[in-house]
Amino acid sequence: MNVFDAIEQRRSVKHFDPEYKFSEAEEKKLLEAAVFSPTAFNLQHWRFVVVKDKAILEQLKEAAWGQAQVTDASMLIVLCADKAAWSKEPGRYWVNAPQEVQDYLVPKIGQYYEGNDRVQQDECMRSCGLAAQTIMLAAKAMGYDSCPMDGFDFEQAGKIISLPDDHIISMFIAIGKATAEANPRGGQLPLSEVVIENHF
Repeated sequence: MNVFDAIEQRRSVKHFDPEYKFSEAEEKKLLEAAVFSPTAFNLQHWRFVVVKDKAILEQLKEAAWGQAQVTDASMLIVLCADKAAWSKEPGRYWVNAPQEVQDYLVPKIGQYYEGNDRVQQDECMRSCGLAAQTIMLAAKAMGYDSCPMDGFDFEQAGKIISLPDDHIISMFIAIGKATAEANPRGGQLPLSEVVIENHF
């Protein structure tokens, strides 16, 4: 599928075929696409919690106030990020770069993030947003639909998946075979309202 077609046709679908299962190859293809998503300093701090255990899915459904797509989708990803990734052997993010690049960039990582909780958190959310869009467009290109979700109790979800203290949850992504089309688009604002040239 053409990338522009995938962008236009991607919709947030709420109804999935609960009997439809992805193959391991399809799951791997989606996740391999996800890790090509860009991150600042190449931190790759997203963590994709792929939930397959039915009991855990039911608990997450409860945390999401009963939304059926949590359990009906073929694949549920709890998209998280490691806020402290910048401090965990940062040299490994640039191991394949020329030595002069490593010598310049690796020290900059700590200088940028250390002691700045707001930047650490914002960077995680930016990176997860980019990864989520990559996953949803890849799913669409493979003939599947998806639903990004923030309608759940984040604290409860974190407890259910044993989220480490230095990680945060960005969203859920439900992916599968749609059984009903998404509602018509509510309406897109015109470019004249959302595109600003040079300054406000």
